[in-house]
Amino acid sequence: MITVQHMYRKILPSLCQNIQILGHKNRCLSTSIVLSRRRKDYEDEYIEVAPPPMMNPVKRTLNILKHDVRSIWDPDQPPLLKFSSHVDVLVIGGGIMGTAIAYYLKQRTGRSSFSVSVIDKDPTYTKSSTVLSLGGLRQQFSLKENIQMSMFGADFLRRSRELLALDGVPPADIQYHPYGYLYLADEKGAAQLQENWLLQKELGAEVELLGKEKLKERFPWINTDGIEVACHGMENEGWFDAWAFLFGLKRKACELGTEYVESEVVGFKFEEDDGTIVAGMDHDEEHTAIKAAIVRTPTGELKTIHFAYCIIAAGHESGNIAAMARIGRGEGMLSVPLPVEPRKRYVFCYNAPQGPSVPGLDCPMVIDPSGTYFRREGYAGHYVAGRAPPLEDVEPNVENLDVDYTYFDKTVYPSLINRVPGFKNLKLNSGWAGYYDYNTFDENGIVGPHPYYPNIYFACGFSGFGIQQAPGVARATMEMILDGEFKTTDLTRFHFERFLVGKEIREKNVT
Repeated sequence: MITVQHMYRKILPSLCQNIQILGHKNRCLSTSIVLSRRRKDYEDEYIEVAPPPMMNPVKRTLNILKHDVRSIWDPDQPPLLKFSSHVDVLVIGGGIMGTAIAYYLKQRTGRSSFSVSVIDKDPTYTKSSTVLSLGGLRQQFSLKENIQMSMFGADFLRRSRELLALDGVPPADIQYHPYGYLYLADEKGAAQLQENWLLQKELGAEVELLGKEKLKERFPWINTDGIEVACHGMENEGWFDAWAFLFGLKRKACELGTEYVESEVVGFKFEEDDGTIVAGMDHDEEHTAIKAAIVRTPTGELKTIHFAYCIIAAGHESGNIAAMARIGRGEGMLSVPLPVEPRKRYVFCYNAPQGPSVPGLDCPMVIDPSGTYFRREGYAGHYVAGRAPPLEDVEPNVENLDVDYTYFDKTVYPSLINRVPGFKNLKLNSGWAGYYDYNTFDENGIVGPHPYYPNIYFACGFSGFGIQQAPGVARATMEMILDGEFKTTDLTRFHFERFLVGKEIREKNVT
């Protein structure tokens, strides 16, 4: 018998031999030609598809950037899509989380026979939460794990030009703006903010506590009425270009040997597995294993990918993917669903007349007690702002990414001009919407294996701050798969088991 603790501890030998890439030796980023040779006793399938159309998501010049990317990868090659029938690790989700996991797995194993494939159903990133995010970076959290992961993420971003470097290719410029976060607390939230500050300082974060007078002196354009205390990040906080970060990370992951497959997961294959004993199951109870995923290609064909491990890192769609694995649709441990669903969030762009009563170049990301946030966007008086819905019953419709501009007028604008009176005559220019992979249980990340399926892992549910924690989550996931345990940041409290026992680990600094 094999127990859960030992099953999959030793990575299965890869089914792949060395990868051969046609055309440019690093070609992979834009789902172009990537072919591999495999042992003759396994059948490979290769599908020829047309290149996906280049879209232009809001606020990003993706069309230009993607054409630049194609020029790097030799656009004269006719595009093909690689289909691998057997891999060591299958990552579902090609956004920042899935890409970071692939990067860390391949960085550790190198261009060896250890194979990693990433399923990415939309390589244009039209609705990608990564590309549509604000790219925020902060250490101001209430939980030790979140602080540690974000500090590691900050270090990764600071060293990104080195870590993501490719020979003969200009490094990705993530355009980091180190202006910090400024959390404002009223009387109700002051004690919690100070408690958070003490923990952040203990863990090494460079954050300062500001009383009302010091706050007014530092940021004279803020109306301090109702504010008791503020916390300002002085180092490793700010914002960056999320698309540039994804671009650089994906390019490096491909160079290390990651295979990106344009497909959509539509199901899994189940088989009886009498060799596994799962804690909490009766010894005479049959165990069902999952060792293959069914995907639909752009041509509509259904194909199968066999794996040793599968990592669900599909952002706001992770709950649906888990349901395909009967998580939440079975009995016992399978009766509890993965509590991740999409929540739509708006970002509004506006311009304000310049002067001493409005924020200047020193403007941080300001978080008001009301939940409204804003920051500078470039120069010449441009800003972005948003706010999570104050009540559950006013959650926006998630069927599309349409923007409701009345939400700005009713919910965002009043708190903006209350905190910064100089914004009174602002002009709303545009807006966009994106999805959070919202954890309805406790608004915190889910990392690690499922207790029933020891080879099915999660990296999702971060409720809006996954992009900055992707390096930390990816490193932790890599350690669990290759070492069988967390070696650096202990994310045991983020395991799925907490849903089975109803134990929340709620993050109190969610924006």
